[in-house]
Amino acid sequence: MNPLNDKWQAILQRALDALHKATGITGKVIEQEPMMAQGFCADARLEVEANGQRYPYLAEIKRVDRFAILGDIKRQCAQYGDQLLLVAPRITAEAAEKCRELDLQFIDTLGNAYLRGPGLLVLVKGQRPVAGEDLQPAEHEGRRAGTATNLRVFFALLCKPQLLNAPYRDINRAAGVALGTVGWVFRDLNGRAYITGRKGKGDRVLLQRQKLVQEWVTNYPIKLRPKLNPRRFRAPKADWWKGVDITKYGAQWGAEVAAEKLTAYLRPHALTIYLHKEQGQKNLTRLVAGHKLRADPQGDIEILDAFWDFEDEKPMPENVPPLLAYADLIATLDPRNLEAATLIYDRYLATADTQA
Repeated sequence: MNPLNDKWQAILQRALDALHKATGITGKVIEQEPMMAQGFCADARLEVEANGQRYPYLAEIKRVDRFAILGDIKRQCAQYGDQLLLVAPRITAEAAEKCRELDLQFIDTLGNAYLRGPGLLVLVKGQRPVAGEDLQPAEHEGRRAGTATNLRVFFALLCKPQLLNAPYRDINRAAGVALGTVGWVFRDLNGRAYITGRKGKGDRVLLQRQKLVQEWVTNYPIKLRPKLNPRRFRAPKADWWKGVDITKYGAQWGAEVAAEKLTAYLRPHALTIYLHKEQGQKNLTRLVAGHKLRADPQGDIEILDAFWDFEDEKPMPENVPPLLAYADLIATLDPRNLEAATLIYDRYLATADTQA
């Protein structure tokens, strides 16, 4: 087991000890990193004992730094059913309420917990760390994996798995990063056991793809998206976008419009557009003028810079890759968007060999 997983297991044991101290309920690890269906790998299989009954759980160990990750975990691990248990260094009182709203069971290293089952109901919240307490292990993962550069390369590899064994210049072009950084990203993935194989041998394979998808979706809204020059506009008519060929402007639909076109399920209320850099300013001017858009910080139209360039997608598709549409929908925490996100995940992202 690599050092990062050792830290996860340390957090897990601290959380089980804190649960016992706060509630008297005991828990133990039955199996580390059990393999699940469709290539999923839970962090641990647990057993909790309360009132003479035993309750099985599948643990996902995560740092919770925003509400969006809670809905993400709930959906990514839907196949765990009632056995899903979030284990975190700390769950704030506000996050605990959101977990209860989502029916997402959890424990943390401070003794906060939400557990429910036949004959079992536990809710502890508001427990705070003492001065100087170190919750650093979970933060280490976010710093290591969540840089904007890493996220760009992860996105390219997840959408285009053939890039795993492509020349670095192809990856750097697809991800929009400096050529010299690609090797460092591969070293990070290799060090965290996400890939196997070697450069130049043609035998690189992406392992635990679904876990990397989950990591990307969690980090994208806070680490990469804010760097994409977001601009907001408003249109005279709410349905102005219907029938528009957005690719004429070197752009693609994201989020709600992409979901409507990918699933025929969602009626868009907010519009997200990703504008590619080639003639980007000229195309933005054409788009704004042609459809009488006006700048509005509170507008329901958001335009961001595209951060990828997939040369094999000619002509340009009208929708962003499903992974990006899924991430943007999850980040909204809007219930109707979360339902559409689930459909996108099931249709386009759930299988290990899916390509965008």
